[in-house]
Amino acid sequence: MNPYASNLGSRDPIEVVAETPGHLKELAKKIGVEGVEQTPAPGKWSARKILCHLADTELAFAFRLRQALAETSHVIQPFDQDNWARIYDGFEVNAALDLFAAVRKWNMILIRAVPQSTFSKLVIHPERGEMTFRTLVETMAGHDLNHIRQLEGMVPLSA
Repeated sequence: MNPYASNLGSRDPIEVVAETPGHLKELAKKIGVEGVEQTPAPGKWSARKILCHLADTELAFAFRLRQALAETSHVIQPFDQDNWARIYDGFEVNAALDLFAAVRKWNMILIRAVPQSTFSKLVIHPERGEMTFRTLVETMAGHDLNHIRQLEGMVPLSA
């Protein structure tokens, strides 16, 4: 099960994953230095927190992808994103963008290197059940689109 599948529609998940770093950089520029601190509503994350979350999540996906390839029926380790986000207020947005872009580039090399047959390899998520390597990639893409949509909503009308 992919909770982000509806965000993809008919888009190719590998193309979405490849395009995201550039899209995030442009959105951060449009949101601006002061805008990254603003939250769209009480209890919602600022652009800073979203960008830091994306950087951390990319690290998690890097591990998940590699473990999925290395093990039989790898069991994914979930994480509590809100607990991870507690410390993001002091993090630099540009550092998050740089980390995301570098790790995403490395992940793209991996994704493009695996044979097509590997995309059907089974992995297990304790909360979502059985999925495949392809589902991991689709989850990355749908997760990207979810947060891109949030960030697009934070771009000032004058940008």
